[in-house]
Amino acid sequence: MEAGSPRGNDMTEQTMPAVRRQTIVMVDDNVTTLNIARNILRGHYDTYAIPSGAVLFNLLEKITPDLILLDIEMPGISGYEAIKRLKSDKRLSDIPVIFVTARTDDGSELEGLALGAIDYVTKPFSPPLLLRRIENHLLIATQEKELKKLNSNLMHKVDQKAKQIIQMQFAILNVMAELVEFRDHKTGSHIARTQQYLELLVQKMLDDGIYLDEISNWDLTFLIPSAQLHDVGKIAISDIILNKPGKLTPEEFEIMKTHSARGVDAIERIEQETRHAAHEDNFLHHAKRFAGYHHEKWDGSGYPHGLAGEDIPLQGRLMAIADVYDALISARPYKDEMPLDVARSIILDGSGKHFDPNLINVFRNVVDGFEEIATASRNLGDSFIFRWTNTA
Repeated sequence: MEAGSPRGNDMTEQTMPAVRRQTIVMVDDNVTTLNIARNILRGHYDTYAIPSGAVLFNLLEKITPDLILLDIEMPGISGYEAIKRLKSDKRLSDIPVIFVTARTDDGSELEGLALGAIDYVTKPFSPPLLLRRIENHLLIATQEKELKKLNSNLMHKVDQKAKQIIQMQFAILNVMAELVEFRDHKTGSHIARTQQYLELLVQKMLDDGIYLDEISNWDLTFLIPSAQLHDVGKIAISDIILNKPGKLTPEEFEIMKTHSARGVDAIERIEQETRHAAHEDNFLHHAKRFAGYHHEKWDGSGYPHGLAGEDIPLQGRLMAIADVYDALISARPYKDEMPLDVARSIILDGSGKHFDPNLINVFRNVVDGFEEIATASRNLGDSFIFRWTNTA
């Protein structure tokens, strides 16, 4: 290397990053005006001199300029008609437009601005003034683009962070629900299966328009995960009762029945701590109804409130089917697992007594799916796990 040659962090002309020249399109049917504008602009911008609106739109099929200088009075497509077409096209609507015209009346200027022009320059124009106005408007347009880009990036980051938080909360609640289930260790993967049963029921209801007025108000992102808390009240029940190797006495059963109310109490305590989080309101709204009403019966003979018919929240009526079906097909200390066809018959026979008849019609159409879930669980044993991860 010769002495005095560039080295270190010196930048040669060849290594300097290229700076994109901004593009200006001038549209005017007057050739003299086009030549004047081209001579003014070409030292600063890539410039296109266009004689008509029709040629402009042909050019816009190939390029997207940074700014358009547009005459108003032109044969064929006038400046007013051209800007209307520009603003109605999503791809072109953000291109800044400056009207350049011989008109000097306030009405013409106001009409142009109302149609979306950013400025109004009268002919004959002053070259320094035209250049300064273009420079200012291009700077504003560039800043607006950068602001939109920053805002889009920020919204994306906020959205991603919100999804991560929701996923983390779902994971915590999954573990919490499993801790409850592990205490009642004879129930197997009850929570996992009931979530899948509910998903089948709700999807079929949406497909068939059953209770659509009510379901349309639900945020389904949070519905299925909230079902895992339906038995959270069991955490307050003694292990002696919860895992008794035999049928409960009437007194013990009365204690067991309190898990519904205790579950609601627990969820309400969570509500108090998270009352400013909108997504928690959706999640806990459903969770509280699953916990508090899944032992109510259509004929009013259930607990804890003895509600009947549609006075029972829909979440409770849905969970009643999923919960009872799963209890029937599962082994307990006091009974063996029931054949799937027998469990099917018992649920169908409960229509109008234990269960909502409309929901039993839904169950009838998806019971094969219930049986597939039950069979998979029996085959997989303790490795049967269901995780709801939808946050759309």
